Amino acid sequence: MPKRFYPAVLERSDGAFGLWFPDFPGCGAAARTQEEAMDRASDALMEAMQAAAEREEPLPEPTSVDRIEIPKDCDFVSIVAVGATPADPSERVNIYLPKSLIERVDREASERGMSRSSFFGMAVSNMLLTRHPGDAWFAKRVGKYLKLGP
Repeated sequence: MPKRFYPAVLERSDGAFGLWFPDFPGCGAAARTQEEAMDRASDALMEAMQAAAEREEPLPEPTSVDRIEIPKDCDFVSIVAVGATPADPSERVNIYLPKSLIERVDREASERGMSRSSFFGMAVSNMLLTRHPGDAWFAKRVGKYLKLGP
């Protein structure tokens, strides 16, 4: 999904900088420097987009800059555009695997501090991103479990 840009109000406050998003009430970021605050704002925006996706809400259209109301008590610096890539929504799937393989996955995921779902997502993403001649071997070896090959 392509990156989306939303306006954010950059303001000063007690030796720090803060940004807040008119389109995502309660979403903002702060830091000692303007650059750090803007960097953190991108992460905050991504989290707000993820929360909207989890609630199955459409993302709001970015507010036009000329429609943003600056509060009277705001030590206004600027309006900036902050970009983030919307979350790719998850979908539940059911798969059948040998119990011993699931136990190994659970142990490995636990050692990495991950959930089973996160581990499967990482493993599948890794396989899809690192295609090489050994893929045919992998498909033969585990294809009967994952329905990947013969």
